[in-house]
Amino acid sequence: MEKQNGVTFYKPVGIPDGFDCLGHYCQPNDQPLRGSLLVARDAAASKTEAGYLDNSLLDLPALSKPVNYSLIWTTDPQYGHCGYFWLPNPPVGYKAMGIVVTNTPEEPEHEEVRCVREDLTDSCETCDVILSMDSNYSKFPFQVWSHRPCIRGMFAGGISVGTFYCGTYLRSEEQLDIACLKNLDPTLHAMPNLNQIHALIKHYGPTVFFHPDEEYMPSSVPWFFKNGAVLYQDGKKKGEQIDYRGSNLPCGGENDGAFWIDLPEEDEASNYLKKGNLESAELYVHVKPILGGTFTDIAMWVFCPFNGPATLKIGLMTIEMTKIGEHVSDWEHFTLRVNNFSGELWKVYFSEHSGGGWVDAFNLEFIEGNKPIVYSSKHGHASFPHPGTYIQGSSKLGIGAKNDCARSKFSIDSSARYQIIAAEYLGDGAVTEPCWLQYMREWGPTIVYDSRSELDKIINLLPFFVRFSVENLFDLFPTELYGEEGPTGPKEKDNWVGDERW
Repeated sequence: MEKQNGVTFYKPVGIPDGFDCLGHYCQPNDQPLRGSLLVARDAAASKTEAGYLDNSLLDLPALSKPVNYSLIWTTDPQYGHCGYFWLPNPPVGYKAMGIVVTNTPEEPEHEEVRCVREDLTDSCETCDVILSMDSNYSKFPFQVWSHRPCIRGMFAGGISVGTFYCGTYLRSEEQLDIACLKNLDPTLHAMPNLNQIHALIKHYGPTVFFHPDEEYMPSSVPWFFKNGAVLYQDGKKKGEQIDYRGSNLPCGGENDGAFWIDLPEEDEASNYLKKGNLESAELYVHVKPILGGTFTDIAMWVFCPFNGPATLKIGLMTIEMTKIGEHVSDWEHFTLRVNNFSGELWKVYFSEHSGGGWVDAFNLEFIEGNKPIVYSSKHGHASFPHPGTYIQGSSKLGIGAKNDCARSKFSIDSSARYQIIAAEYLGDGAVTEPCWLQYMREWGPTIVYDSRSELDKIINLLPFFVRFSVENLFDLFPTELYGEEGPTGPKEKDNWVGDERW
């Protein structure tokens, strides 16, 4: 394809003897070539997820040539550099894994790729748009997507092959004509052992920088407990001092509102606890398999005793709030995704407020070689990949909560200050989970802010021609600013077992 189109399509070469291609690869031209394609060979027999031989499938080979190909799209020949995009049509009982690209109109050879037996595959969905073209280059618009398994997480077996999907139109609910692989081997032998986990953290562990004006620093959980955190139970007025290990916290169950943690009642003790203690702070690490064990996710959790008030931005105005946005305890995280085939840091997930997203390793800032930099936002402690101001709300209108990030003398080197709190795949006893990790209730009391009166004051400060109604202004700010139940701990988050939100 022309360079101005922004992408290149690759046909894998140098495939080892006995292995077959499953599809072609595509990536943008403004990125270093770092992608990978899985190739496959036919094993003598396979097992079902239950671990037993499926006799009904043993007569069918794991791989099969496509019956033929369907032409999905082609560029307009008048522009030169013709491209033809073909979908392999699999035999009955098989699934195609990816698209084949040619520069001639002849249908590809049957030997070009292999389809995979259906029981060895999993469903997939489109992910990022790699290329979007209008009808200038053809009679129809055209899009190219990366794809991923539909079900992802610690116990999911779907594996990304590395191929792409393309088409002229795709409804969000439409099922793709291709699939991904499924790992049926429960041993997860590509996952790192405990010593290798420590080596990965020491090699890739990010340095977290807090804002130079941060008032509410992180701390260790034991420091928070030792310095006055109190456990309250519904129906009882007096709280109970929490043991520094959290051994007297109720374990298991669900977040039913029966218990919550709060600051001590005395103002001096409460204000001391709010400030945190950077010297005691450490990263709490959860290690888990992802994408069928082909990658390792190293989730690093940061605990802060207090989340400070928000700063609102309305056009050119910046307004620091006194209460809105505050809550007791704050759990934030970022996640390193490591390629188990190469040991390479593939990408990092930043849990930005109101969402989050993955950033490829080549787009990160680094310190001391291979260690990425994570920026923690002022008061809110959300993680971001670069310094600056991030608007949580409507960035187009310049209205929302500000997340200010900058480098400072306040930092934590996670490669040196961390504790592995869980790695379930290693088996019982490999990692001792702390008592407080089993606490499934809220780490802070429920707070409801008088946001309407606060926003009324803000509206009265605005020039008449840019004023919004209270209702419209409410819609532009993130909902968590108006009141929040106390945050739950890491094990209650969806991404503990599942994939990150993106």
